[in-house]
Amino acid sequence: MLTIKNLNFSYNNALPYLIDNLNLQIESGSYVSILGENGSAKSTLLKLILGFLKPNGGTISLSTSKLGYVPQRVENFNPQFPISVNEMLLCHFKVLKLKNKGLINKSLEIVNMLQYKNSLIGNLSGGQLQKVFIARALMGEPELLILDEPSTGIDIPSQEDIYKIISNLNKKSGVTVISVEHNLKAALNNSSHIFKIERGKGTLYTISEYYRLTQ
Repeated sequence: MLTIKNLNFSYNNALPYLIDNLNLQIESGSYVSILGENGSAKSTLLKLILGFLKPNGGTISLSTSKLGYVPQRVENFNPQFPISVNEMLLCHFKVLKLKNKGLINKSLEIVNMLQYKNSLIGNLSGGQLQKVFIARALMGEPELLILDEPSTGIDIPSQEDIYKIISNLNKKSGVTVISVEHNLKAALNNSSHIFKIERGKGTLYTISEYYRLTQ
């Protein structure tokens, strides 16, 4: 699904690299949680994978072009903007140049938010809003779902609902998941692998390997 070889990146295109000779291989059907300290370039790595940033060196290869992305909930969004859930998803529908409007209802059903289709975005709770963002990412029927800290700023019951949705997409629908995480418990409970980033490099562990490492 994803192969990264000898990846280097810095924002000023100069040494020292923020990401330094990083390698990663993710197989289809995996659920990989990316862990690391603040400033360890976790979100930067996602943006490189998505093509939002260009590497200074190395290669990133994807076996699919069907990607869904859920950014950090606070990024570039004003929840007070007077727009309904349906209107927001319809805008994304047009951006993706999709033809089947049934995908809007289908994606909302997956995240248990169909009953809120005509609700204003500003009237939703943080957890409900995050589910709508996940629905938006699912409209293109992605084979790879990429999330950046999906539970940030959300109450515990909503977090549990969101991780159940993501886990079901992975285990029941076969969607490959890559998620930057600060929620270690959720990462260990739901992932097949942990990718730990330290000092610009990364190591991929199975969950059992990571448990043994941290005990």
